Amino acid sequence: MKLGLVGWFLCIRDRRGGGAAAPPAARDWTAAPAAGRPYAYLEGPAGSVLQDTLSVTNPGTAPLTVRLSGQGAPVSFAAPTVTVPARTRADVPFAVTVTADTPPGEHRGTVRAAAAGREVRVDLRLRVSGPHLAALTVEDVHVDAATGAVRYTLVNRGTTVLAPRLAVRAEGLLGTVLDRPERALPLTLRPGERATRTEPWPDPPALDSVTVRLTATAQGAAPATARAEAAFASGPALTGTAGLLLAAAGGAGYAARRRSASRTQRAPAGATP
Repeated sequence: MKLGLVGWFLCIRDRRGGGAAAPPAARDWTAAPAAGRPYAYLEGPAGSVLQDTLSVTNPGTAPLTVRLSGQGAPVSFAAPTVTVPARTRADVPFAVTVTADTPPGEHRGTVRAAAAGREVRVDLRLRVSGPHLAALTVEDVHVDAATGAVRYTLVNRGTTVLAPRLAVRAEGLLGTVLDRPERALPLTLRPGERATRTEPWPDPPALDSVTVRLTATAQGAAPATARAEAAFASGPALTGTAGLLLAAAGGAGYAARRRSASRTQRAPAGATP
């Protein structure tokens, strides 16, 4: 596979560490892009392995052992340490493995080199080529009839990182009982990533049958909707309803008795009931 090598973008920062004091010459060692490049940039498709070189220079009078590692990106070296002779520069190859599920776009990582009580961090960027597709779905919606909480799962089905937004609406037998406008959610989703969240509803209806609709959006993605049905029936509401039904039934019985008594009073004398 042919990979374009434009260079790595590097920003070198020093962090002084504790431990035994090292000779001044030992502390003057450096780690930087090979060939004196001020910046560099790697580009390749997902599923590839990209390679570059880190130059470690030891200006001291004794050999220097440097520990090498990566962070935030799959950076790997042939060995975790390298010993650089005195007054020598060692060009150390390293590789960045771009996994098959890595989304297209810019990505960052860090190459670390540590020696003589000091660490050099090299911030790097790489660009993963490929098509950009934004796709978001809402799944597994469930309404807790006891608390009103709405549980749902957002899934990134595309190839780009998404920042979802959510709107919630619920319709009852007599109309709208919940209407929350679209708002940003405090999360981002990488390609293939899913997040299960709960939307609180502290004041659901006491007695109603509702349909809850969730609408999720993200930049570049088509709106995604999902719904769930729920029936609310709290104890006090049921008690009140039962009382109304009993009262209505009692009133109907009383009216029927009144009508029967009235017919009896109006019956002709001597008539056989």
